[in-house]
Amino acid sequence: YATSRDMVLVTVLGSCVAACLRDRVSGVGGMNHFMLPDCAQQDADSIVGLPTRYGTYAMEVLINQVLKMGAKRSNLEAKIFGGGNVLRGFTVSNVGQKNSVFVKEFLALEKIPVVAEDLLDVYPRKVYFFPQTGRVLVRKLKSVHNNTIVDREKDYNTRLRFSKVEG
Repeated sequence: YATSRDMVLVTVLGSCVAACLRDRVSGVGGMNHFMLPDCAQQDADSIVGLPTRYGTYAMEVLINQVLKMGAKRSNLEAKIFGGGNVLRGFTVSNVGQKNSVFVKEFLALEKIPVVAEDLLDVYPRKVYFFPQTGRVLVRKLKSVHNNTIVDREKDYNTRLRFSKVEG
């Protein structure tokens, strides 16, 4: 989501990563939220357009959207969050680690400075981003009173392994 209005953007992250991007002069900014760095070529060939659940696509969409709204590339800065290993003991395919490495490498390649980050660890996070000012509030969810986030992560992991990629 990208905006030039004075508003707050909010998301909850487990192993997913969110990039908060803004033009530090105009205040135009936005946030994405992606689940995987990229998709395998065979998956890319089987779908019409890459969904924004993939970092490669989500980052391009966010950058292009803020530029269309009047941001200047030279004024862009990023704040990145998430990538938590919220499924304790699940280390075979650490999606959070892969997402974190991806977003840092992508932003470095695009020459967009990362001015703040809160990546990895074992906690889910709730992120509040105020694009006009660049302010970000991050709440680590250390004591979740229900298993919603963990259940979603487990369900998502199962779907990634067994479902056809589409839409």
